[in-house]
Amino acid sequence: VQLQASGGGLVQAGGSLRLSCAASGRILSFGSGAWFRQVPGKPREWVAGITVGGSTDHADSVKGRFTISRDNAKNTLDLQMNSLKPEDTAVYYCNRILDSRSVWGRGTLVTVSS
Repeated sequence: VQLQASGGGLVQAGGSLRLSCAASGRILSFGSGAWFRQVPGKPREWVAGITVGGSTDHADSVKGRFTISRDNAKNTLDLQMNSLKPEDTAVYYCNRILDSRSVWGRGTLVTVSS
């Protein structure tokens, strides 16, 4: 069971990116999901989460700009990021509860230039 994050890249301030986290392997149950981000030298920071029922929550720093969603047909966890700021620059990680286990994806780098 693996999670693969994609969609990172270099974007100018004010631009948009969409991150996607795809689950692969034999998975019987999908639980909640979340996106985190980390800047070198700082702790990993929670960005957004979505429950099994579809309820979402976002960190104050990204509220109104980022939106977490889930595509059950594709087994993906997505993060739409709009109005990006230089301070959003980080490695972004997805996390999902799969078969009652917490699984982390490899990070994807987002760089926002001013």
